[in-house]
Amino acid sequence: MPHEVHAVVAAKQGAPVELRTILVPDPGPGEALVAVQACGVCHTDLHYRDGAINDEFPFLLGHEAAGIVEAVGPGVTDLAPGDFVVLAWRAPCGTCRSCRRGRPWYCFDSRNATQPMTLAGGTSRTKSGGGTPLTPALGIGAFAEKTLVAAGQAVKVDPAARPEAAGLIGCGVMAGYGAAVHTGQVGSGDTVAVIGCGGVGNAAIAGASIAGARRVIAVDIDERKLDGATRFGATHTVNSRRTDPVEAVRELTGGHGADVVIDAVGRPETYRQAFYMRDLAGTLVQVGVPAPDMTIELPLIDLFGRGGALKSSWYGDSLPSRDFPVLIDRHLGGRLDLDGFVTERITLDEVESAFEKMHRGEVLRSVVVL
Repeated sequence: MPHEVHAVVAAKQGAPVELRTILVPDPGPGEALVAVQACGVCHTDLHYRDGAINDEFPFLLGHEAAGIVEAVGPGVTDLAPGDFVVLAWRAPCGTCRSCRRGRPWYCFDSRNATQPMTLAGGTSRTKSGGGTPLTPALGIGAFAEKTLVAAGQAVKVDPAARPEAAGLIGCGVMAGYGAAVHTGQVGSGDTVAVIGCGGVGNAAIAGASIAGARRVIAVDIDERKLDGATRFGATHTVNSRRTDPVEAVRELTGGHGADVVIDAVGRPETYRQAFYMRDLAGTLVQVGVPAPDMTIELPLIDLFGRGGALKSSWYGDSLPSRDFPVLIDRHLGGRLDLDGFVTERITLDEVESAFEKMHRGEVLRSVVVL
């Protein structure tokens, strides 16, 4: 019997989101039904609403979520009703060429639920009795009272963590933290610069600090964000609206540049800054997501002569089943301040307003609490 719940839907490109009634099926083989307790409002949801991801409208938005497993389908053995979980948008298949080579964090066939969630009513009917099928954001769709996911997307964590904090590791925190720890491989004594001090950038700052970086330099154009970055472990800040950030970082690193530079913005100008902000043989990690039409041009002699590594970080090169419980444990142990990312708690009908605040740079994360 499908479950009738309220959810946030982007029906048309660029139009304000709507609170609609949707139908969520009971879980089939390999699936889990999750009662959502909290879900962060991420830039990716805004990209879906604006048609910057694809045009498969209508979208069921929301993906940075934590909740309680209500039911599991046939064949699911590692989850049970009552488990507290964080939802991941990467669930390794175990059989693709990347998984077989021992690199499941790059899985090329990540699993999602196979049954569709649908709008309630309407003239177009599915086998489950619902109306128009919805495309869930990042295969999750958690701006809803309940959602259906592949069982591998639901990662059990310590239930002592508050849902509104725990859910944030499902996307932004994991992406930023992993960009520093996994992709950038920040080590003890390293110098690190992070460009962009939103949720992902601050998570990268936290990750670098936890990994033992000697100096963590936060770079942004907003003084308020720079002040906030110190809460997560930044030892120095650079306002790139007031000074040349490349020269400022060099001055803070003995004239050399940083060992690891993380671009959490994803624009041509920030990538270029990050490229020249590195020490010789340093590492550049891009975790900020660029628009499809953006390009970058660099002198080939500089690519060769400066050496080092230029890396893209997909979801922080994370393995959710391994990393989510670790990050929750670090949070509960006082080493990772997940509460610091939560700017405000809102309801489902305030998501559109949260998009506006995010666009104006007023919040790290608005979190829907159900």
